[in-house]
Amino acid sequence: MKLEIGNFYVRDIVFGNELSLKDGVLTVNKEEALDYIRQDERITEAELYIAKPGDKIRMCPVKEAIEPRIRPDGRGIFPGYTDDLAPAGEGVVYALKNCSVLVVGKHWGGFQDGVIDMSGEGQKYTYFGQLNNIVLVADTNEDFEKHEQQKKNDALRRAGHKLAEFIGACVKELTPEDTEVYELEAAIRRDPEIEKLPSVVYVMQPQSQMEEMGYNDLLYGWDTNHMVPTFMHPNEVLDGALVSGSFMPVSSKWSTYDMQNCPNIKALYKAHGKTINFLGVIMSNLNVALDQKERAAQFVAQIATSLGADGAVVAEEGYGNPDADFVGCIVALEDAGVKTVGVTNECTGRDGQSQPLVTLDEKCDAIVSCGNVSELIELPPMETVLGELEALGRDGLSGGWADDEILGPSVRKDGSIIMENNSMFCGDQVCGWSPKTMKEF
Repeated sequence: MKLEIGNFYVRDIVFGNELSLKDGVLTVNKEEALDYIRQDERITEAELYIAKPGDKIRMCPVKEAIEPRIRPDGRGIFPGYTDDLAPAGEGVVYALKNCSVLVVGKHWGGFQDGVIDMSGEGQKYTYFGQLNNIVLVADTNEDFEKHEQQKKNDALRRAGHKLAEFIGACVKELTPEDTEVYELEAAIRRDPEIEKLPSVVYVMQPQSQMEEMGYNDLLYGWDTNHMVPTFMHPNEVLDGALVSGSFMPVSSKWSTYDMQNCPNIKALYKAHGKTINFLGVIMSNLNVALDQKERAAQFVAQIATSLGADGAVVAEEGYGNPDADFVGCIVALEDAGVKTVGVTNECTGRDGQSQPLVTLDEKCDAIVSCGNVSELIELPPMETVLGELEALGRDGLSGGWADDEILGPSVRKDGSIIMENNSMFCGDQVCGWSPKTMKEF
């Protein structure tokens, strides 16, 4: 399977009379884009903004991030979700690099939403602070969940995905600046020299805990709560088969942008044929009931050993209850003779003294930590707020609070904020590009 990603580098974004990319400048016709978004009758209010690195802008509540893309052959970029079901992972797709579409709620936030700063101390906490962003700030008529702590955010998330494809169309007839090629042969038909190298699988545990549909990550449009672990080609993930959901404290979340660009997959690709034989991806899940967790771990271990894996990298989206799936999966792989490295964040409390994972096992002796979800972050006011900053304290965002007897409110009268890392949008980047460094004292 061979995937070619043609890259166009966005160096600036402006609003203008046409949708185009010329000399690195992305021009967006705002009214045309808004008209396209408003085709969904659930969208009641919508506005577009531009947020670039260095801008004194804070965004909250941020719900989703997507890389603008288009397929020259006309197929949709998210098969089974925004377009007809079709195979992903093969052919040509064009991507606007250094650029994302961000979706922000105009009024209401929730458990799964977060904060992004484009400058100052807060900028360094998320990957999106360094990108050129087209920001959709919108509200919907989904009154049934406005005051719910956990929201499906379906209309807003779909609007973001469609907007990303709408914007990506500006490069459909252009020639990419460069092209990334991702190609893996069938796992049992590799060059003998490659097969001599240690064989490695990447185990992804996307968010799938909610039994009610509409919250979980989607695989080809299919709710991942309804799946059992399965083997996939890594190109499928890079090519839009996996779409982010709307459940999980947001610093632990994988946005769709993260999945489209998954650094862990790209790193394994880079090592393929040199130091490892990258077999592919085992797409697992996160469950609530103990027997479901054990079953999934058993499936993963069986697939890995059947493929002949010598090693595995396991990454979980989330923490808390999912830690049991994460640790159980590592233990099952180790028991099967597969050397395993785990990638996760941790919840060690504001003082760093609590147990990092809900469950632990001595066989989990190689874990990469991407940060502490409970670490306190204090940030000064920002000149411009896109969205509704009050949502951080009012609407149950996972790292914010209305008031604290010691720390006071998360959102202060002067616009400064104090919150846990939990509310930093995709801040821990378990998918592989966390800016954080672990130090031993």
